[in-house]
Amino acid sequence: MLKYNICTMYFSPTGTTCTIVRRIADRLEKNAGEPVTIREYDFTLPSGRREAPSFNARDLLIIGVPVYAGRVPNVLLSYLNIIIGSGALVVPVVLYGNRDYDDALLELKDILESNGFTAVAAAAFVGEHSFSKILGADRPDANDIMLADTFADQVYHKLTMQNEFESVRVKGNRPYRKYYTPRDENGAPVTDFRLITPETSDDCIDCKTCAEICPMGSIDYDDVSRLTGICIKCCACIKRCPTQAKHFADHRFIRHKNELEEGFAYRRREPEWFV
Repeated sequence: MLKYNICTMYFSPTGTTCTIVRRIADRLEKNAGEPVTIREYDFTLPSGRREAPSFNARDLLIIGVPVYAGRVPNVLLSYLNIIIGSGALVVPVVLYGNRDYDDALLELKDILESNGFTAVAAAAFVGEHSFSKILGADRPDANDIMLADTFADQVYHKLTMQNEFESVRVKGNRPYRKYYTPRDENGAPVTDFRLITPETSDDCIDCKTCAEICPMGSIDYDDVSRLTGICIKCCACIKRCPTQAKHFADHRFIRHKNELEEGFAYRRREPEWFV
């Protein structure tokens, strides 16, 4: 029998991270053999990051973020650093787009443990890359879901067989590697890549979907072709536009996207976990 309250947290602009985090939590509940109330915290939108939750030693938190450039998205660091653990157990999860998760899982674990959590397990899963429909296409898929169940089963066994827990060891480097940087045709870093923003075509029907789902709140509600803040290249506005009116046209973005697809679409990366 599970002795902990199950809680979930996720940042998931295109839904891949949410899918895995929820599946792990649901499988833990199923293994518990009785209905369990799962407390869910979705911090994808700005409104979800206004206040940080706190946890205690009776809680088990499954928390997931996507991997951006091999690391935890830097726009989330200030929020993640104010979540209070107070002895709670945590399962950090990262989702990456079939290239590599580099040091993101270790970084997320370190952040959480500095806030008073103990990481009893951790995992890296694959989701469709935010830039592409080829890299990790349609993932997490049925096999990923099956593996998420297997991971959750192992976590459940550990939680029910042990009373004391040490921090799980995960793959990664300290100091963390620098963020993965796009390069131009001459091999020079594209230092202003973060300034590249999506464009809006005449196919736009002004449905406001993009403004409502932008995790940075950067798309002007009254004029959805206009950005009022930063773009983190999550591509939620592109992938969820009903008329495909949003797109990137900048040659530097297209070159980087093509380079990723040519370099990493040929292989299927599989989930990795640590229990």
